[in-house]
Amino acid sequence: MRGEQKKELKSLDDLFNPDVTGLSTAPRCILIEGEAGGGKTTFLSKEALDAISQKTELGRRHDIVLLIRLREVREGETIEEMVWDQCVDEAIEGIDVQSIRTILQRNRSRVLFLLDGYDELRPEARAAGQAIPKLLSGKLYSNSTIVITSRPSAGVQQYTRPNCHIHITGFSKEHVQKYMRQYFTVVGKQELTKALAVQVKDNNLLNTLIYTPIFLMFVCVLWEEDQDMVSSATMTGLYNNLLTCLVRKYCKREGVDMPTEGLPTEVAESLLQLGKFALEALLRNETLLDLTEIKREKVNWELLLKLGVVSLEVSSSKSDPRKQLNFSHKTMQEFLAGRYVAHALLNQDFVELLQLTSISKALELSNLLQFTCGCDSQAAQAVMEELSNLSEREFSHLRPNDFQEFKFMEPHLPVTPEIKKSVETYKRFLLLCLDLNEGKEPDVLRAVSRALPVIIMDLFWDRKKHAALKYYMENILSSELPERMILNSSALQYLEQMFTSPIPGLRLDLSLHDVSLNSPDETARLVSILKNVRGLRALNLTSTDLTPSSFQPLVQGFSHMSLLEELYLTKSRHLGDAGMEVLRVWLSSVPHLAVLRLSGVMMTAVDMSSLAPNMRHLVGLRELDLSDNYYIGDTGLESLTTVLPIFTAMQVLVLHMIGISRAGMCTLVPALCQLTRLIKLDISDNAIGDPGLECLAAILHHLTAMKVLLLRGTRISDRGISSLVKALPHLVQLQVLDVRLNIIGDSGIVSLVQTLCQPSSLDMEQNPPGDKSLTTAPHCNNTLQVLRIGYNRGVTGVGLGRVTQVISALPALTRLDMSGYERTPTHLPDTAAMALAEALPRLPALERLDLRHISMEPAGFQAVVQAAEEHPTLEGLCYTRHGVPEGADITASCLELLDF
Repeated sequence: MRGEQKKELKSLDDLFNPDVTGLSTAPRCILIEGEAGGGKTTFLSKEALDAISQKTELGRRHDIVLLIRLREVREGETIEEMVWDQCVDEAIEGIDVQSIRTILQRNRSRVLFLLDGYDELRPEARAAGQAIPKLLSGKLYSNSTIVITSRPSAGVQQYTRPNCHIHITGFSKEHVQKYMRQYFTVVGKQELTKALAVQVKDNNLLNTLIYTPIFLMFVCVLWEEDQDMVSSATMTGLYNNLLTCLVRKYCKREGVDMPTEGLPTEVAESLLQLGKFALEALLRNETLLDLTEIKREKVNWELLLKLGVVSLEVSSSKSDPRKQLNFSHKTMQEFLAGRYVAHALLNQDFVELLQLTSISKALELSNLLQFTCGCDSQAAQAVMEELSNLSEREFSHLRPNDFQEFKFMEPHLPVTPEIKKSVETYKRFLLLCLDLNEGKEPDVLRAVSRALPVIIMDLFWDRKKHAALKYYMENILSSELPERMILNSSALQYLEQMFTSPIPGLRLDLSLHDVSLNSPDETARLVSILKNVRGLRALNLTSTDLTPSSFQPLVQGFSHMSLLEELYLTKSRHLGDAGMEVLRVWLSSVPHLAVLRLSGVMMTAVDMSSLAPNMRHLVGLRELDLSDNYYIGDTGLESLTTVLPIFTAMQVLVLHMIGISRAGMCTLVPALCQLTRLIKLDISDNAIGDPGLECLAAILHHLTAMKVLLLRGTRISDRGISSLVKALPHLVQLQVLDVRLNIIGDSGIVSLVQTLCQPSSLDMEQNPPGDKSLTTAPHCNNTLQVLRIGYNRGVTGVGLGRVTQVISALPALTRLDMSGYERTPTHLPDTAAMALAEALPRLPALERLDLRHISMEPAGFQAVVQAAEEHPTLEGLCYTRHGVPEGADITASCLELLDF
């Protein structure tokens, strides 16, 4: 789905409904991700059958349906060779690679590629220039449709931008119950269904695992065989029991004695040999074992077949037919490899054995590592020690504030792609580390603590996460607590389960997401929970329906929270005057408060005049957000200015839409002069006009630390912009500038952009004109990352054309908004459109380009779209649907067509 939009799908047919996807055209590339055993292969096989019989929209839209198992793809193999190899029956005569190429090219818009298991594609077949990457990137069969499955983060996005990203979550509760009934009905033991349901309900691990189809099947098999085998509280224990079950069945069939402890010698040796092959295959990213190699090593492969851990099959490849052993599931391969690793670590170096040289490699081998740790406590300690070393090496640059987005808050400054990627990787690494201590060993827990300086987690519905974090919290020593714990919770019950006793020294950032606190009883529950976390550092109560009556007990109960540094009451619209009075009293209890967000709390000028004197002691205040409180007005602002100079540590001041006039701006400016550390000032949607901006521009030389300046919708024209242009050279660190929705004309916009394109004095120091060794030309501004100049009433196509000629002198730009004025869309002539298309490759960091309410000729439109589609980092080109030239190609994956 587009952006952060998430919806539950009934079937893939929903992806062809624009109301669901937000797409103007049918998706070209659909990525389906799911964890191991989630049913990806089964799902895609079913889609293939349904498409061939035209039961689905995918089938009705395509004449040729090709299901390709990516684990069978070899280096250098062409798409046509894959199709001949895997999709053409040997009985069909007269079909060769060349004829397949002809058929596919002739029907390219009616071809559906179903690609199964990108995570199983060999590394050499994933390299740039290989057929699958070229197909994904659109260099081959660009008009075809692709549905591709993969485990998460296997790297599909390296070559394509999926139009739709789907996550298979496994079975629902109803599916689980239905499967249990069907399984035990088939084996004639219906009475076992109810007993298993009771067992599952009381076992946290099982209650998590059973929603994954393959694990539910294993649980049912074990329950049928021996109910005691399902009592294991770990995934490794479940697989160990399954293996024991298979060995027992084998011994019974073959008349072999089953020892009381362990496995028969020949079976144990054969399984270790198989584990070694399983590991080697995993490290090559392969799931199939060549039988010739197995025989060469004198492995008793026939015994392994009888056990049922592998099956014998002939490869589906006609060009390379070979007998091979296939594991019952990839997780079985990972389990057997983990058993072998745990055994081999007694005599071999861990890093050398697993080639574990990076965090990404550890995540790729996450199941293998979990099974290894679950098989042996010494192995678990060795694994965690190495992961701790990798964490220190790869995450040392991350700081707690880099996880701001995790707290459902937009960061104030642009976040680099490197930091975004590191944060996402860290979050996955954290879950892996918490999973690895299946044996609940104290030494392993200490290693986990060293690897995780920050704990960040969503406490929503995942019981496995809850159990892992709860064990961590209950057993970690106070001397080993993380630097920061950041939790998002969607229900108070999760917190009640987590914080059952005091945790001295814990520094907690807590966000309540979709939690209603509109009654005193609910806030009393929250107070009761957080009495066990006296080191509460940040509390985010955004959109929690707080009322004055429910806010009162919260304030009374939090009188002991003197260490609170951040408070977020954003969108608490029911607080009003009475709520502000409660807050006024509370402020005296939080002397260390550094961040206070009161956006949209219905504050008035009277409230501001009452609140301001009670803020005087907050000398460490770094951030104040009063936005969306229109009735503060100039009168309330005057009260604020009496205390504002006290906050010399202030870095962020957000006064968006609080009713400031040009006169109010002139009152505010003298106080702003004192805030020399200010990095963000937002006065958007206040009618300050040109005189207000002129007052501000006159003191900008005092605010040289400014990085974000937001002036959207402030009724400024070319006159006001000319004063800003004169002050801009002082803002040498400016990263974000927003002057949208004003009445600026061509002269003002062009002058502004030309000035921005000049190097700052800081750039000139770092990039002296005579320095030939630098890759960036010294005439560029390498600081500005976000520029929004759209929706200005006086800007014409001529002005935008002049902007396109100089915009490439801003190579650090990640976002650029050049939208036209909504009521009279701006026409961009071909010369300007071509200049923009030529500029895009010279904006190497650009991620989004907004061209709403712009019209272009067909040639210019196609040139811009093509340049955007070929751009390596540009994720979205926003364009208004009615501005698209008639007959233009709108299939580009980056193109987002909007109705407004």
